[in-house]
Amino acid sequence: MADETAVSEGIIQVMSERLANQIAAGEVVQRPASVVKELMENALDAGADSIEVVLKEAGSTLVQVIDNGCGMSAEDAERCFKRHATSKVRSIDDLERLRTLGFRGEALASIAAVAQVTLKTKRVQDAAGTQVRVEGSEHIDTRPCPLADGTSIAVRNLFYNVPARRNFLKTPATELKHVSETVQSLALANPDTAVRLVHDGHEHYDVPAAAAEDWHAATRTRILDLFGTEHRDALVPVQDASSDLTVRGFVGTPSFHRKTRGEQFLFVNGRYIQDRYLSHAVKTAYDELVPEGAFPFFSLFLTMKPRRVDVNVHPQKSEVKFDDQSGVYGFLRAAVRGALGQTHVTPQMDGSQSEEDGTEAKREDASGASSAPPSFQPPSFQPPSSSGDDSSASGDGTSPGSRRARSGRRRGRARPSPPPGDQSKTLYRPPPEAPRPTPAPWTPDDEAVPSGAEVEATAPPDADDALSPSEAGEGRPVWGLHDTYILTPTDTGVMIVDQRAAHVRVLYEQAQAHLDTQRGESQRLLFPHTLDLSPADIELLGELREDLEALGFDLERLSGRTVSVRGVPAEVPDGDEAAILEALLEQYTSAQDALDDERRTDLAKAMAQRSAVQRGQALSAAERRALLQDLFACEMPYADPTGTPTLMKLSLEELADRFGR
Repeated sequence: MADETAVSEGIIQVMSERLANQIAAGEVVQRPASVVKELMENALDAGADSIEVVLKEAGSTLVQVIDNGCGMSAEDAERCFKRHATSKVRSIDDLERLRTLGFRGEALASIAAVAQVTLKTKRVQDAAGTQVRVEGSEHIDTRPCPLADGTSIAVRNLFYNVPARRNFLKTPATELKHVSETVQSLALANPDTAVRLVHDGHEHYDVPAAAAEDWHAATRTRILDLFGTEHRDALVPVQDASSDLTVRGFVGTPSFHRKTRGEQFLFVNGRYIQDRYLSHAVKTAYDELVPEGAFPFFSLFLTMKPRRVDVNVHPQKSEVKFDDQSGVYGFLRAAVRGALGQTHVTPQMDGSQSEEDGTEAKREDASGASSAPPSFQPPSFQPPSSSGDDSSASGDGTSPGSRRARSGRRRGRARPSPPPGDQSKTLYRPPPEAPRPTPAPWTPDDEAVPSGAEVEATAPPDADDALSPSEAGEGRPVWGLHDTYILTPTDTGVMIVDQRAAHVRVLYEQAQAHLDTQRGESQRLLFPHTLDLSPADIELLGELREDLEALGFDLERLSGRTVSVRGVPAEVPDGDEAAILEALLEQYTSAQDALDDERRTDLAKAMAQRSAVQRGQALSAAERRALLQDLFACEMPYADPTGTPTLMKLSLEELADRFGR
């Protein structure tokens, strides 16, 4: 008989505190910017009006934050590294009255679990400061130290004991950009605090505390200090209030827009948050004044009762939940519309549309873009000059856009590609009984094409007796449908091409070829454009310079943050040079999960997406025909680089079934 008193060994065990801290650190500390955010927020909560951030190797070797806040006692200096140790929350009721940036008591414990941390702190009433060293959650020592009033925390060798996490860090330029954006957001929210950022001995930011007593004047000064004084006349003040909700800040004039969301800042009770829904409210307030695909600048501050917003949603505290999100949407939208209307930026508006309570945002697609029809028509796609009858359909073909596109076509022919017709063999089949007749000229307003038919995406079928793309293009009519699709008949039905997806595919393969060979043609600008970048973007530009030049950019750093754009790829639409360059930098930075060897793929994809023809943009018959020819010369013509199908095929049998035949 077995001994019933024996205690069986279970499989569930309690984690060690060290292991639990390392796991928790994964949610709080993702990169050096996470460390900077947590330490700067602690400094602000401590009442600091001067904060200095010192980095080495973009924070992977050292992140040091020095402040002149209230400091800590020796006991608190040791206790602050314990999990869930905080001075900001005592009970659950405190969460409904929360006014501080930090409150979870996880930041320092998580940082100390994956780094070597030295904390020095001193209160005004203390004769000497206190130094505490912690490595990998293990307390090393505590000793007195000389120190000015305030706190200095040095975080060395981030992820030194978690090599897999350290390997996931991006290039120094990318990590520095994330840190720079974090410092920007916190500096914007606290114009009364001096902020300095130093990286590898080079000063990136040194913005003094705003001297103006008026909040709007101080915030305006802080915006100009961070983003450049050239935007002085492009800032529109916003001020509105209800019984329990206030918004103030600045939005940019319609001309002050970007191709990315990198200069959009939204704060709730002083906390920087990311909320696509509320950002959409600001975007729609501009109506049609901002081009489709562009994003206005804004720095807006919402103030409300803490109980109306839940900040305890995610350990990083960048997401919040509102008790009446649609109401906040409508209020914010109406406030921005009113500010723009009062400055005569927009036609006269009233606040009636705020009653929509944000329903427009529900029509927003998954990418965050509005589903409203595009109101801006960028420069059109221009094909190379065609021989024969096509020339009559496209005019004399001597416009600058035409010359630019002809250059792009020459590059497309020069790059390695499969023999013509290899990818389009099943799309066109020659009539077996008669030679192909010479087509008459086709114009953009040729025959209308019925819509609404159900189409089926087809994989490449059998390819016998196929025509080459050029032969097929010359012998088949090409129609446009709603300035979005291209239709052309085949021997077995009709082919429908998404013109934007097709153009993205063409430009993507061209960009890839230029990056592979490091040989891309540049179109010289008659008047070079100057571009002011952030210090982090300057670092990133230096890292990507060779690849950008391979794409066709001709860049020269003038001084400080100013870069001269002297030449651009031929595919770049006129006037979009600076915006596309900014978008390329943003794309490279935002691809956080991409492997290093995917950098060029990301650049090529971003280049294609930013330069391609837009949906709703009219193309001439010659342009449509040239686009089809370029598409069928691609290695993979059936989808763009994001996986969006470029074409579909509707067979005669399917049409017959539709008509009940």
